[in-house]
Amino acid sequence: MMTWFVRAGMVLALMLVAACHRGLDPVAFHADGRPQKLSDWHVVEVRDGKLVVNEGVVPYDLNTPLFTDYAHKLRTIWMPKGVSAKYDPTDTFDFPVGTIISKTFYYPRAANGKFTDVARTYDSSRDFAGEGLDLSHVHLIETRILVRRESGWSAIPYVWKDDQSDAQIARTGAVIPLTLVADSDAREDFNYVVPDESQCASCHAQDWVTRKVHPIGPKARHLNRDYHYATGEENELAHLIKVGYLSGAPAPADAPRNANWMDEHASLDARARAYLDINCGHCHNPKGAANTTALTLDVSAPEDRHLGICKPPVAAGRGTGDHLFDVVPGSPDESILPYRMDSADPGVMMPELGRSTVHREGVALIKAWIAAQSGGCVAIH
Repeated sequence: MMTWFVRAGMVLALMLVAACHRGLDPVAFHADGRPQKLSDWHVVEVRDGKLVVNEGVVPYDLNTPLFTDYAHKLRTIWMPKGVSAKYDPTDTFDFPVGTIISKTFYYPRAANGKFTDVARTYDSSRDFAGEGLDLSHVHLIETRILVRRESGWSAIPYVWKDDQSDAQIARTGAVIPLTLVADSDAREDFNYVVPDESQCASCHAQDWVTRKVHPIGPKARHLNRDYHYATGEENELAHLIKVGYLSGAPAPADAPRNANWMDEHASLDARARAYLDINCGHCHNPKGAANTTALTLDVSAPEDRHLGICKPPVAAGRGTGDHLFDVVPGSPDESILPYRMDSADPGVMMPELGRSTVHREGVALIKAWIAAQSGGCVAIH
């Protein structure tokens, strides 16, 4: 099977090498406003043909990441000295004012070197030459900044220039035509969509009543994994505690942990639930934007109608594909959930935002999970 995501820890192996920090101004926390350039933050910057992180900027990864058109992602956290996030076993950590979280989306260049043709798979060891993300091998698309201010979290999108020198603010988003190139040289044209600021709340609002923006990834179950830092391999939760960025956390063995969706040593159920949790659970939960659907897809959902098993749709419209239930045990082709995942039609697809292509491997996983269930459903007429 082709591997679409970077395997655990390999891509960001040496992001904390001290040489990366030389020549960079200190990280700048902007308490208000919208800086026009990504470099105004001094979190990640381009130096000598490489994307490097600044001193105190800690990279991290997730056990199972959110799918975004097969893009690769560099995630980082920075905090001012003397403060730390408070651990929570289920929800996003309580980050202090001044925290800056960044996520940079990038693609490997295809064999022809053109950034408009981006490869789906590649040798991840090419990413780093010891001191950063080598831009001769990849092309940066966008970087999203989440900054914790006194008034709450602010989301600010930046789009990288074609010359890769810096990224400019893109408050209204952007559409970037790209072509995915598979190992077989099969090609798929698509439009990579950078969301505008107002769309950020569609996913990042944990409570749809207040609609306040919060980070999605920095939860215990997503970060409880090993990472290859420059100082060696270490659990991410333990590392955040060691550098002073996290307080109140238990030993990693006592913290929740999601499966890696690609780890075939994990159970099919654990892999599928982890995939649904990160890709769907931020909306499909009791407080999220999709709470009126009565479909709960985060890890808290019991394996009954809350999880879609034999549950009729509420307001899916043509998104049902004329199927009667969200999940029909043993029958993925009769289930609405994989039907919507397998579409790129804006009137049918789920998630509604964040992708323009179909994640074929993700669809296959959810279909296998449904096929492994037993019982079926009885339609009431």
